[in-house]
Amino acid sequence: MDDTEQSRAEYFRYRIRRDASGALNWFRQNWSSKRWFRWGSIGLAAALVVWIVGWALLARGLPDAETLLDYEPPLPSMVRGIDGEIVHSYARERRVQLQFQDFPRQLINSYTSAEDKTFWTHGGIDIGGFTGAVIDYVSKIGSGQRAVGGSTITQQVAKNILVGDEYSVTRKLKEMILARRIEGVLNKQEIITLYLNEIPLGRRSFGVQAASRAYFNKDVGDLELHEMAFLAILPKAPERYSRARNAELAIERRNHVLRQMQDNGHITAAEAAAAQAKPLGLITQREDTYSADAGYFLEEVRRELMGKYGEQAEDGPHSVYAGGLWVRTSLDPEFQDAARDALRQGMLRYSAGKGWHGPVATLDPDSGDLTEQLASANLGINYQNWRIGVVTERNGSDARIGFANGEEAPLGGLPDALRVGHVIAASPQGNGWRVRTVPEVSGGFVAMDPHSGRVLAMQGGFDSRLGDFNRATQALRQPGSTIKPFVYATGLDQGMTPATMIPDQTYCVYQGANLGEKCFRNFGGGGGGVHTMRWGLEQSRNLMTVHIASDAGMENVTRTFSRFGIGDYENYLSFALGAGDTTVLKMVDAYAALFNHGVQHAPTLIDYVQDRRGKVIWRADKRECTRCNLDEWDGKGMPRLRQAGKQVIDGRTAYQVVHMLEGVVQRGTAVRLRALELPLAGKTGTTSGPTNAWFVGGSPDLVVGTYLGFDQPRNMGGWVQGGNTAAPIFKDFVEATRDRWNGRPFLAPNGVRMVRIDRRSGTRVFDAWPTNDPLSGVIWEAFKPDTEPRRTQRQDEIDVMREMILAQLRRRERAVTSNATRAVQGPPPEDFVEEQGGIY
Repeated sequence: MDDTEQSRAEYFRYRIRRDASGALNWFRQNWSSKRWFRWGSIGLAAALVVWIVGWALLARGLPDAETLLDYEPPLPSMVRGIDGEIVHSYARERRVQLQFQDFPRQLINSYTSAEDKTFWTHGGIDIGGFTGAVIDYVSKIGSGQRAVGGSTITQQVAKNILVGDEYSVTRKLKEMILARRIEGVLNKQEIITLYLNEIPLGRRSFGVQAASRAYFNKDVGDLELHEMAFLAILPKAPERYSRARNAELAIERRNHVLRQMQDNGHITAAEAAAAQAKPLGLITQREDTYSADAGYFLEEVRRELMGKYGEQAEDGPHSVYAGGLWVRTSLDPEFQDAARDALRQGMLRYSAGKGWHGPVATLDPDSGDLTEQLASANLGINYQNWRIGVVTERNGSDARIGFANGEEAPLGGLPDALRVGHVIAASPQGNGWRVRTVPEVSGGFVAMDPHSGRVLAMQGGFDSRLGDFNRATQALRQPGSTIKPFVYATGLDQGMTPATMIPDQTYCVYQGANLGEKCFRNFGGGGGGVHTMRWGLEQSRNLMTVHIASDAGMENVTRTFSRFGIGDYENYLSFALGAGDTTVLKMVDAYAALFNHGVQHAPTLIDYVQDRRGKVIWRADKRECTRCNLDEWDGKGMPRLRQAGKQVIDGRTAYQVVHMLEGVVQRGTAVRLRALELPLAGKTGTTSGPTNAWFVGGSPDLVVGTYLGFDQPRNMGGWVQGGNTAAPIFKDFVEATRDRWNGRPFLAPNGVRMVRIDRRSGTRVFDAWPTNDPLSGVIWEAFKPDTEPRRTQRQDEIDVMREMILAQLRRRERAVTSNATRAVQGPPPEDFVEEQGGIY
């Protein structure tokens, strides 16, 4: 340091010592000579101490403002269909996140004019606004009125995200502390972006984009000036300003915001006048609508997601209602609509003429306003112009119906049993409404891609808004004869062929002294003779199925059921006729394996899940391809994914069964589907009672399953069979989606020989050819190598060969269990039978 700098430093030290000494002497003189000075100094010191202590107490435990740098707001999960279009959202609040550049400038100006005109210049606190709020608060103490907030936009961000909405002086002070901290962490653009995305604006909307959709059905970029000004008034009292009865109040407040915008130089007087002349233009409150009516499918997806990631934010970063997931599903909207309509038409056909069977639900008139109870029940229906309402009055032939929105109207077409409190479906009639009947019978429907296991459509009842019980996945039903193809597959794996001759004759077993003898029979009785295995499956013969199961070994049959995922059953012959419980989804997946040459894929509704940033966090196809993402070709062969799925049965056996199932459509119990003129295979089913009517089948590229029955199983009527009740549902589905069925035939895998045989006798034919006539006596039949009928064969040789095969199978069965009678007795009722029919 040179002499000049040293002299300057000494001079400043001298000045500080002199001034400090002078100030201290001044304070001592005033302290000793002036009483008011002493008391004023003590009061100032005490206030300073209180301020410091209070500040420390308030600031202690406050969240760190830097958390806003990584803040992730709760976002709904969005669901896409198979084509990538959004079909649904899992949301309890409307939220959409935008970037700063997405907000129109005038929208920002409307909010700053309404809420914080000095936003761009203050440091988090507006002293003038704060002072006015304090004065207003003091003036209203004891009045019960709420004081004006006086909060800046930064303070509102602190309130909405960090400290909550408690009405207290303490919260306001904490809010101010945090506002100062926020201003030190975020810039103004980041603060206004947080504010406009998070501010609650009524109608379950958080943020201006969600509110813009809720109030005007527009994106923010499409809003007009008067609409922007309306949204800017909502932070003060969203529920008040959004109600129709307060429209004048809302217009007055909106016009005030427009005047403020004019005063602040954001708009001209002409623009303000034009906007003030506009009506509010609010749309009625509505639920979000998307492209697919797929409640059962989407509820199944929701259950699966909640099992993986939880429901709320506290359950993890990827929760269903806060994680902002993007979920790609296999839902095909066209197939879904067709499935819904086909199943509904099947229910309505069955229910036609049966009259009103009772209400959808019942509310208690003594528990409060019935329409409010109905709104809380969250019941609805999406069928034609029907609505769900509650009977609010009933006087003889006069009644009134109320709806969830509070509307009431006259009700006609009254059943005698209709009472006040009954929740019913109704449709418009004249100046009122008429009672409609929601079918009591219900059912399930699933459509699946057999090559991947992707579920393309699912319907679990008439309407998911009436209840979320999904009969496609949750209802355990007896499948009846739809299980027979897997019995036949077991016989084929045990050495039989489609041309093997099987007795259609009474089969009785002794079940012990208490139960006596059990004899199986065909549907409607009858039987006799010996027929080909193919004929037995086409005509759904119970006795032939029982003979096959017994000869193949019931333990082998139940093992086949288990391998296909149908169910785990004991070794009772009655299970070969469909006595065990299963679901539509399981049956469709089992048939998909048959149609896919024995390769089965686990059924999936979700293809993959992405987090809010688009990163894939789960996918159904877990196969790895280690060389698929190389920057450059390494000169080696193209990487290929391994085959997905598992081989659950010999592909040749699977094709033999499918080939026989084609005959079910051409001349068997599903012959009515022949009119579709498509390569189809499938099987009908009818359980004892009958209590369930089934059809499962489809094409090489699409497998469909459906059933109809009451939730509490009971007799549906003696005329009901799978062929006349369930098969028409499938037919309606195909006709509604006809352009999606490519007509591709079923192809045989390697190792199958197609041989000409006589359809009735199963013998080989050399002097004739099959024709397009489904009743032709000569057909192509599928055989494994060296199992086709010999060129020449005497009947005695056939009988000897058959007896040899059966003897081997029986010896194997006896080796597994020493109690033959126990292996064949079964739990279902004596009249457990299956349909027969078709054309022969």
